[in-house]
Amino acid sequence: MAFKLVISDPKSGKSYQKEFEQSGLLVGKKVGETINGEVLGLSGYELQITGGSDKIGTPMRRDVDGIASRLLLLTKSIGFRGRIRIKKDGKTWHSRLGKGARRKKRVRGNTISNEIIQVNLKVTKPGATALEQVFPKKEGVQKTAGEKPAV
Repeated sequence: MAFKLVISDPKSGKSYQKEFEQSGLLVGKKVGETINGEVLGLSGYELQITGGSDKIGTPMRRDVDGIASRLLLLTKSIGFRGRIRIKKDGKTWHSRLGKGARRKKRVRGNTISNEIIQVNLKVTKPGATALEQVFPKKEGVQKTAGEKPAV
C-alpha cells in the first residue's frame, strides 16, 4: 500500500505532497521519531513524523500507544475541534464552542501501520537542495473561454 506523504517546511511555511510506494520502510515508526530523508529520496534531509491519518480519516495521536484505533473522551485537542453542532429553528445548523465540551471520538495509535494512508512530516534538518527544486510546481491546466454546452 502506498503512503501519501505531506512534507512541511517550517521556515517557508509551505508543504509538499509525495506518493511513497515502499510502505515497509515507515511501518513501525512512531509519531515524534526522526527519519533520514535518504529513505524518501531527499538526500541530506532529516524529517520528523508529526502525525497522520488512516483510510477513513481518523487522526493519529501521540499519546495513544500502538496501532489500534480507540474511542477516547476528548476535550478540544487532536481529533476533536471542540465544536458542538446545534440545530436552530429546526432548519439551520450552527456550530458553537461549548465551554467544557467533551465527546467520545475515535483516534488511532501513534505507530504507523499498513492501515495508515497519510503521514505528515516536518523538516528538522534541511538538505543541500531546496524542497522547491525537488518538488516543482505543477502547471495548471488552463480553461478555455469557450461556450459551455446547454444542458
